[in-house]
Amino acid sequence: MLGAVAIGTLVSVGLGVYGRVHEPTFFAISVAGFSSGPAVKSWLGTLAFVLVLVQLMSARRMYRGGGRVAAGLHRWSGRAAVLLTVPVAVHCLYALGYQDTTVRVLVHSLAGCAVYGAFVAKMLVLARPGGPRWAVPVLGALLFVALTALWLTSSLWFFTTSGLTF
Repeated sequence: MLGAVAIGTLVSVGLGVYGRVHEPTFFAISVAGFSSGPAVKSWLGTLAFVLVLVQLMSARRMYRGGGRVAAGLHRWSGRAAVLLTVPVAVHCLYALGYQDTTVRVLVHSLAGCAVYGAFVAKMLVLARPGGPRWAVPVLGALLFVALTALWLTSSLWFFTTSGLTF
């Protein structure tokens, strides 16, 4: 357990250091059908957040004896959520880097680093059966909180300032 948390922490800190020392390119991703890079990231982030809510509900069901269906839904919604966040994270780190210009941006940068550290720690704990029963729910909750903070400081902020644009 301690090793998984240490590695997850190293991932979080490593991403933060890379984002801080890397010279941002300010090159935005562009996807056909979307008006801007921030719109693409906001919609991908929103889809990932919806899947995180599915994760929360399926985890709750699993811990109440939900069986194989809840477990399968949990695994696949988690995989899809992570896949949706990867292009957003790559763009944020490469194009924008770690920033602290406002409280919102600082919280967003910290939460972004925490997401992948919590994810790595959770996956490492899951791969080693026999650990403490509380470890996976605690790491899952940390991941949920970090992703929620990301969504609040990016997608929701974008939609409230720019509207529901594509």
